[in-house]
Amino acid sequence: MIITEHFPNLTPKQSLQFAQLKDLYEYWNERVNVISRQDIKKIYLHHVLHSLAIAKLISFKPGTSVLDVGTGGGFPGIPLAILFPEVRFYLVDSIGKKITVVNEVVKGIGLTNVSAEKSRAEDLNMKVDFVVSRAVAPIKDIVHWTSKLIKKGGNNDLQNGWILLKGGDLAQEIKDSGRSADEFEISNWFKDEFFETKKIVYITY
Repeated sequence: MIITEHFPNLTPKQSLQFAQLKDLYEYWNERVNVISRQDIKKIYLHHVLHSLAIAKLISFKPGTSVLDVGTGGGFPGIPLAILFPEVRFYLVDSIGKKITVVNEVVKGIGLTNVSAEKSRAEDLNMKVDFVVSRAVAPIKDIVHWTSKLIKKGGNNDLQNGWILLKGGDLAQEIKDSGRSADEFEISNWFKDEFFETKKIVYITY
């Protein structure tokens, strides 16, 4: 499996959980369309591995809390939750049907470190170490919605803040956010052409 090529130290439980994702998503995608029909065939490359690029930038320490805003079908939250079982993940989306799928997948693979709910980010009342998202909205919007939710400081190798999966030329989007940001090319870690324009944007709180 492509996941084990890049993450060779998975436990047997983690390997099984990743292996179960394809059948579960195919089953639920027939009922609630959370992944495009052609994309579901490449779920491990386009969705799971893409989500796990965040784990190449940071290895979350046990006890860290992470909010996945606009999670859709559970990306990047579910793959990260498999990889970091000692980290608490909160997955939110404003579309209830998508959260239904997330909860069914979480239950299907036996994840115990994930909470998912139908909500808009700006309506949440919680404190987390990091906010993650994947191509949900402009950076300035995500920062605006969630800045009150992030704790200051942190005990990870990166300071608490935002870790966002984005694509293309982001100069204007970063400028519009009014924040200084670090960009990381995902193609430095994953060589498939799918990742050529894919990036991670990291913003310190």
